[in-house]
Amino acid sequence: MIDSLLLNAISWAREAGAVHLRYFRGNQLEIKSKFNDSDIVTAVDKAAEKLIIDHIRSTYPHHSILSEESGVENHDSEYRWVIDPLDGTTNFSQGLPQFCVSIGIEHNGVTEIGVVYAAYLNELFHVIRGRGAYMNGEPVKVSGKTRLDQCVVATGFPVDKDRNPDNNVDNLTRVLPHVRGMRRLGSAAIDLCYVGAGFLDGYWELNLHQWDVSAGLLFVEEAGGSYTHFRTDRNVSVLAGTPSIHDQLLPMLSTEAATK
Repeated sequence: MIDSLLLNAISWAREAGAVHLRYFRGNQLEIKSKFNDSDIVTAVDKAAEKLIIDHIRSTYPHHSILSEESGVENHDSEYRWVIDPLDGTTNFSQGLPQFCVSIGIEHNGVTEIGVVYAAYLNELFHVIRGRGAYMNGEPVKVSGKTRLDQCVVATGFPVDKDRNPDNNVDNLTRVLPHVRGMRRLGSAAIDLCYVGAGFLDGYWELNLHQWDVSAGLLFVEEAGGSYTHFRTDRNVSVLAGTPSIHDQLLPMLSTEAATK
């Protein structure tokens, strides 16, 4: 069952990636704001989501679904698909290549399978719990770095950053002087997979959602990394990294809301 679920998730992720490429750097994105102008959705998000959900409904009609644009479809199943049909929508809308589809599959509330496909970059990440993490079919591991001053780490900023002072700037200010480089790639799923593949040494972000991290956190874990939900009051707020770097970054991150 697990192997067939993985093969289908990979196949449907590739199909969604083909949808991404058909629209990318085109003029038919139909960009609309959701929460604010920093939180957008495009015709591509919806087209890729429909494709994946239609496949799930046809092949696994009793499975539950959690997807970014459509919300929850609950069938009280032991299996749930957690989907971000286009992670990195802002990048996509700007013509920047860091975007992907992310699919996590939970069994009784535990993520067992993850697939992240960045079509423009031709990078396919997949993972099954207990079987390791893979990029384009080859096994990968976290970087194993132990010195923070030799690390490149990534972060991101919440969509309400314009009106909420709890916007991650305080964390950035503390971490930035201690690392070799700081990156903001704009896709949580790619950030997490890059930690697992050793391209980044650490990553943290506030106010994410389960569809952003479902596949990526399992990928980090199976690649030998560590992660912690360092806040409980800002949706999914997570730190991931090599074990040593994770442990060095964790005390530098606020565990409660910044007020200015």
